[in-house]
Amino acid sequence: MLVLLLLFAAGCAHKPQPDNIDDICDIFDQYPQWYDYAKRSEERWQTPIEIQMAFVHQESSFVADARPPRPRVLGFIPWFRSSSAFGYAQAQNPVWGEYREDAARRDAHRTQMIDALDFIGWYNHRTHQRLGIAKDDARRLYLAYHEGHGGYQRGSYQQKPFLQRVSRNVERRAREYAEQLEGCEDDFRCWRWYQFWPFCR
Repeated sequence: MLVLLLLFAAGCAHKPQPDNIDDICDIFDQYPQWYDYAKRSEERWQTPIEIQMAFVHQESSFVADARPPRPRVLGFIPWFRSSSAFGYAQAQNPVWGEYREDAARRDAHRTQMIDALDFIGWYNHRTHQRLGIAKDDARRLYLAYHEGHGGYQRGSYQQKPFLQRVSRNVERRAREYAEQLEGCEDDFRCWRWYQFWPFCR
């Protein structure tokens, strides 16, 4: 029983930030199960792996319990955070609640990569349904992710030059990740399906 409890606790513990967040091959080499999670999300919702991972890079830099900074009044009194965004995908409370009701695993958590990547795929699927944005259009998907569907429809991002730059960075990151993944994905496909075979990895 003690061994089982220790294994359960280890499985629930937050993983440290990957050593090299700018190379998707290095990320998946360090945490190969993350490839499995991203592939599952891609198969379920059709958001490419590289776009999912580019979103996580931008939103949390792969820090499991990331939150917006807490401002301080008079320089030292902690104040309320600017939003309820939390976890790898920086999902806010209301939309995370919608996801949990609509599509999530029963024990989904924003600090678990399996759920963060599925959430991103789910949200982008709704974006495609509601706004007609292609699921491989990283820049526009990110604008809708950041501003919400209503904000995107109103064109709120057009008055936010910083956000437009960020969305282009996400697009560039997704393109770089895609190029990197071409050279290493076979290794992680092997891990996914044949991880217990002695001749695989």
